Amino acid sequence: MAEHVVRAGLPFTEVRAGELGMPGLDRPGIARPTVDHVTNDASWRFPLADAEDLAGLGVWSVDLEAGLAYFSDGLRALCGLPADCTVTDALTLVHAEDLARLGTFRVGLFDPAVQPTEVEVRDASGERTFQIRARSEVDANGNVVRIRGTVQDVSGFREAERRASQDRRLFGDAQQVARLGTWEWNTATGECVWSSMLYELFGVDPDTPITYTDYLSLVHPDDRGWVDQRWRELAETGRPVEAEHRVIQPDGTRRVFRCRGAALDRGGQVMIGTAQDVTEQRSTETRMMRSSQRFSDLVAIAPVGIGLFDETERLVDANDALCKLLEMDLERLRGQAAVDLAHPTDRAESLLTVHDDGRPGHTSADLRAGQRVLVTASGKPVYCELGVTESVADDGRRFWLVVFSDVTDRRRAAERLRYQATHDELTGLPGRTAVNELLGQLLGGPEAGSVALLFCDVDNFKRVNDSLGHDVGDELIIALARRLERGLPPSCTPARMSGDEYVVICSDVHEVGGVEALANRVARLLRTAVPVRGQLLRVSATIGAAVPSGADTSAADLLRFADAAMFSAKRQGTGRVSLANAELIKNANSQMLLEGQLRDAIANDGLVLHYQPVVGPDGTILSAEALVRWPHPERGLLGPGEFLPVAEQGDLMRDLDRWVLRTALCEAATWPILLGGVLGGGPGVAVNLSGLVPGDPEFVEIVSAVVAEAGIHWDRVMLELVETSLIDLPSRTRSTMAELADRGVRFAVDDFGTGYSSLARLKELPAQIIKIDRAFVSGVATEAADFAVVRALVDMARAMGRTCVAEGVETESQFHVLRSFGVEAYQGWLLSQPLPAGEFRELLRMGPLHIPTGS
Repeated sequence: MAEHVVRAGLPFTEVRAGELGMPGLDRPGIARPTVDHVTNDASWRFPLADAEDLAGLGVWSVDLEAGLAYFSDGLRALCGLPADCTVTDALTLVHAEDLARLGTFRVGLFDPAVQPTEVEVRDASGERTFQIRARSEVDANGNVVRIRGTVQDVSGFREAERRASQDRRLFGDAQQVARLGTWEWNTATGECVWSSMLYELFGVDPDTPITYTDYLSLVHPDDRGWVDQRWRELAETGRPVEAEHRVIQPDGTRRVFRCRGAALDRGGQVMIGTAQDVTEQRSTETRMMRSSQRFSDLVAIAPVGIGLFDETERLVDANDALCKLLEMDLERLRGQAAVDLAHPTDRAESLLTVHDDGRPGHTSADLRAGQRVLVTASGKPVYCELGVTESVADDGRRFWLVVFSDVTDRRRAAERLRYQATHDELTGLPGRTAVNELLGQLLGGPEAGSVALLFCDVDNFKRVNDSLGHDVGDELIIALARRLERGLPPSCTPARMSGDEYVVICSDVHEVGGVEALANRVARLLRTAVPVRGQLLRVSATIGAAVPSGADTSAADLLRFADAAMFSAKRQGTGRVSLANAELIKNANSQMLLEGQLRDAIANDGLVLHYQPVVGPDGTILSAEALVRWPHPERGLLGPGEFLPVAEQGDLMRDLDRWVLRTALCEAATWPILLGGVLGGGPGVAVNLSGLVPGDPEFVEIVSAVVAEAGIHWDRVMLELVETSLIDLPSRTRSTMAELADRGVRFAVDDFGTGYSSLARLKELPAQIIKIDRAFVSGVATEAADFAVVRALVDMARAMGRTCVAEGVETESQFHVLRSFGVEAYQGWLLSQPLPAGEFRELLRMGPLHIPTGS
């Protein structure tokens, strides 16, 4: 017979008995035949072998006594076994993860108690699944002598089972998610079959038998009648029905169910259907309906206009506020295009054109259309801030909800505020902010090279204020402003920077004949006699002019250059004109650098104080004047004359005053206390103020805070102010000074006699101390006029309860004359030069100073 002679074996291991490792084959007395061949002999075939193709299986057998194994043609074709395949080769076709399961199957073949036995394994790729079934035959002694089996490809069955299981799982999950259960109702018996999910939804124990009557008992009493009628109709007609009703669960919880039912077979007795818990959905819908109603009510009463526009941007609805805003009734407004609501000057784009405002958390459906101008029925413009929201209606159509906030009044107020912020309140001319804006625009434009700037300072204006009063000064400033407005060419804009300073901005200097011609023209306008309150005031102005030095010249640079040119002109006299040149610009840049360094020095405690003692007639140190110095890192120790002008130009005087006040008070708080003296119960400290003055709204708060920080007694604090800053003080400023004076602070008039006020005004000064200027002290012993003036000052001060301090005492003769007048205190190099803080402390410890003897 034809046979395939191969090294044969069982499907689980080598065929040779010694290699099988099967129970029973290695027991004593059992022959150990060797299976040498896999045969195709027809006598080995199963009677049903012809059915292999139909059944999709293969047959195999093993004769342990003969040592032969048989693989049918169907098995070879099913498993793709080659003709010379051994059992060992077949094992390599089994998936590695299934070999252990195959070993368990092998053991079972020799256990009669588990016959027949089967196992499922996958091929090496894991894509196909085979079911192996086998039965063992035993001899009279119970030894296994033959094994017959089949191999069937069950991949299709297992895939179908997997999909069916997945479908069941997905159906169960879907019921869980949708909170939906299924039911069946036998109308003849009343019995019901519920899914496990439906038991859960109704809150009923899954083991409880359910009838139709049980179901009705769970329906809310108010719904039970019509629900029963609906299901009876289903039973009678078989037509599908739907009902949504309330349910009271056994624990009393109320739920809402939507039920659907249909006949399983038309005319039959079994009805099937679903029941879905829609409680949350209905609750949400109720809340939405209430919210919608609240929204409608809110829109109706909202004080801002609200309009609803369709996809074509036509208005379909509006509240009363919008109708009132546009002076139209709703019927007239309906159907109007959004663009027609805009003012003719503002129809470049639709009202509904939105722009992302960049705010975090805001989407494209929550944007602003900005500020737009609408038009009323009477043609009046209305400024509105528009808020636009795009949404989708229930039918899928887009619509726009627009909020119209009337900002007309706010805009006008803002324009007034901007005008006030950018224009001088006294003259109505553009102010500093407007000057910077206009210069920035001109210098950033294509004609920047044609720009010129004039900085004008009215000569001796301070004298007018001091002698004639601030009201007269204001009238003069206004009159000069009007002259500039009337006399300048169209390309020039006059502005007021501050006080007695004007600027003239020229956009095209070539049109006016050049910068020098323009400067002379402005000088002539400001050199005039102005009638004020029945008298003529002759005035002039010093002018500095500048043009851009390069393409990178900024507005601040041009102002700085012109200001520097004006100061250069002032050094030449009044009524002069100076043009900024390269050297002056270089000096201005150097000045700017020094200003920046001074600013840093103030901020970082880079300054120091020296103290010059104020001494009584007996040599007792009564107080000391704090004098600021700047240890410059490159230029050495600078006196105030070298950097105070920089502070004035850089608007740093207020910050400088605050630094000096704080530092002086903190250092003075640690001085040794010397009792006695005319000026107080211990050495006081005097601070000169010029930037921080009583007219400052924060004056009292700043001084009080520094005194508290230093921990010094109020009566040791002396604030020195120049005479002109104390003339014509308003009542509020006088109250401020009186408040500090009540606490113990003393005010001193510094350099008295150098201002423009008369001796008669001495009584009006709100100060306790008069410091006689060194200009009079220097000639008191040699000049009859100075002698007379100083004597008169001392006598008047004494009569009015003021204390006199003589400044600049440098000779013994000066000291003796002043002492003969009854001067209470002396300051000058005769007694002591200004000393650093440490040296001054040592001077205090030494006691009274030496004073000249004799008379």
